Amino acid sequence: MKIIMLGAPGAGKGTQAKQIAEKYSIPHISTGDIFRANIRNNTELGKKAKEFMDQGLLVPDELTCDLVMDRIAEDDCKNGFVLDGFPRTIPQAEALDAALAKTGQKMEYAIDVDVADENIVNRMGGRRACLNCGATYHIVTIPTKQEGICDKCGNPVVLRDDDKPETVQKRLTVYHEQTQPLIEYYKKQGILKSVDGSQPMEKVFSDIVASLA
Repeated sequence: MKIIMLGAPGAGKGTQAKQIAEKYSIPHISTGDIFRANIRNNTELGKKAKEFMDQGLLVPDELTCDLVMDRIAEDDCKNGFVLDGFPRTIPQAEALDAALAKTGQKMEYAIDVDVADENIVNRMGGRRACLNCGATYHIVTIPTKQEGICDKCGNPVVLRDDDKPETVQKRLTVYHEQTQPLIEYYKKQGILKSVDGSQPMEKVFSDIVASLA
């Protein structure tokens, strides 16, 4: 089962991707996690990625594509995978399709988690992240047990630069210009499934599972 998660930043597609991965025993491949690991380890790729992410811009294709292709080639992806954060543009989607075609594979589902921009700005302003282990929380829906402290590793949690309202607005503009066209791209391929992402998380997940049946 090869699945792509679509939706604006903050739509909740990462949370849903993790649940899908767990239910179907396939890996959740998040480019955001890969970038953050590189940033945390201060690699050259991480430094470059951070420059773009802090400004609310997309990380360029050349920093992303090879990384994802290498990951898909690993053994744990033989029964499928959930892609979260890639592809973000039509050229990336075409590159992914071409790379999969070489090995006789193709994407099977593209799930669009649809949420209005206004809801996203409010939602992301409440997000908190641990810069040490990468765990994410929300001050309303997924609060830390101890205020401001990560449940997993005990380090402080912060409002990331790319979750601040002015950066979120910029990210949404970039999303509508560059990523939203993927909805039509996968619709034409006949693999698009759309769910209402403004519902409670459990309902969004059950709608996704129903669409994969």
